[in-house]
Amino acid sequence: MPIDDWEKDVIEFNRLLDNNSIKLFSFEMKNSISKGNYRESFFQAVSNSSWAHEGYLVVTDITKDEDLLAELERLSASFGIGIIHLILTDFDSSMVLYPARSRSILDWETINKLCEQNRDFNKFIQDVKIDFDSKRVHPTEYDSVISDPIRYIKEKLNIDQSS
Repeated sequence: MPIDDWEKDVIEFNRLLDNNSIKLFSFEMKNSISKGNYRESFFQAVSNSSWAHEGYLVVTDITKDEDLLAELERLSASFGIGIIHLILTDFDSSMVLYPARSRSILDWETINKLCEQNRDFNKFIQDVKIDFDSKRVHPTEYDSVISDPIRYIKEKLNIDQSS
């Protein structure tokens, strides 16, 4: 699709990123991965991160298996998607198992398509541009920071953290 057919917000955002140090991250979150579902989870992260400079698969429960971890490391190296082990009961102990490979060139066709199809994504692009132009972050335009994540997990997500 010619650039003239892109959404106006995408064209402006493209110009903004070409000359500045904004970096976009994508996070695909999964409760657990094992030998039975790691491919599907990993390739969802690949598919859903082409609009970002770095993409991560974030998992709260990873089956402790050497073959699985070796395969995740191989996929991470091949496709550039990082793996984060998120420990819900102790966030500070969470770790990047395999870092993402940063992209300098974004998939602008996908960004444009997402803006056309997804109002929330389009608003996100607009908000980042507004914040950059005004040289300050407007926190009311973004998701709120959860003050008590353990309580939120317990009440809203119905995840039992005691296991």
